[in-house]
Amino acid sequence: MINKYNIAVLPGDGIGPEVIHETKKVLDAAAQTYVFQLQYHEALIGAIAIDETNDPLPQDTLAKCKASDAVLFGAIGDPKYDNDPSAKIRPEQGLLALRKALGLYANVRPVKAYQKLIDKSPLKESIIQGTDMVIYRELISGIYFGDKSTSADGKSAVDICSYYQEEIECIARLAFKAARQRNNKVTLIDKANVLETSRLWRKVVKTIAMEFPEVELDFIFVDNAAMQLILNPKQFDVILTENMFGDIISDEASVIGGSIGLLPSASVGDESALFEPIHGSYPQAKGLGIANPIASILSGAMMLEHLGEHDAAEAIQDAVLHCINAGVLTSDLDKTSKFITSDIGDYICNHIKYRTGYRYKDTIPYNKSTII
Repeated sequence: MINKYNIAVLPGDGIGPEVIHETKKVLDAAAQTYVFQLQYHEALIGAIAIDETNDPLPQDTLAKCKASDAVLFGAIGDPKYDNDPSAKIRPEQGLLALRKALGLYANVRPVKAYQKLIDKSPLKESIIQGTDMVIYRELISGIYFGDKSTSADGKSAVDICSYYQEEIECIARLAFKAARQRNNKVTLIDKANVLETSRLWRKVVKTIAMEFPEVELDFIFVDNAAMQLILNPKQFDVILTENMFGDIISDEASVIGGSIGLLPSASVGDESALFEPIHGSYPQAKGLGIANPIASILSGAMMLEHLGEHDAAEAIQDAVLHCINAGVLTSDLDKTSKFITSDIGDYICNHIKYRTGYRYKDTIPYNKSTII
């Protein structure tokens, strides 16, 4: 019996539709090769949803996501909202509301250094070579979701950061389970010398650690962690942290790979899961064919892994590695590249279908032009 999956697809804004188009193309190639079916159900979110419905997360979108086996997400954001701090309705409100409504409490971001691309990072090869970590960021609590207020005279403002024991326990267990499948080490990033919420995190995580005696647990303050990510990223295996620290640390870690266009992510809860590249909507690149779809394609691979299609997920990851090693790259990774967004998707699709013996140079002319 063929497995069938309903996938809610939210292309969003900017380059979101372009990278999602390539991701669907790759997923379809994997589904055809490994014999399963993906049924896509597209919906609006972000700036395009505001423009059409005056709501960054329409009810139709939320309903499709709740009815799906997984959600594939592109990007949100538009300069007309980004450059207007007074806007009451904003694109990012749609994603925050979706995470909360689906109970997506854990954001999972793998970070690795590809040997072929080591020279693309501003960090020294000796520092980043061999880096392979995954960041577990709590996603639906903390300061982003706490009470907010501004004084009547506009001269002061307050953002509340709060956490409950149960919220920390959920994501901590996921991080320890992941470490058990990797190198048995969890590093908690916090600011326990200053913040009460961080002291609660340490207390709860220490308790959870007793359930996983084979996993080493250590602690590091967030300011030192930011420095250590640059000085010695290989020391990290699984990083566990709260919402805001995770937001900052994971973007910093993207420098290790040489481009934010390489990093996928998963946001998971007990009943739902959403998969997205960590990059933004990059509106300056919209429609130019220079967007790097690899992060989105790898997010699709993470989605297949979540759905239990392990062979197909591995095939996508292998095809991406071959694509990188072959030098089939967009301009963010190679300023002289003549390959465009769709070329990356085509290469990865063909490698999934044919695996060995496929020579991309023979099928795509090198004089194919694009706007750099």
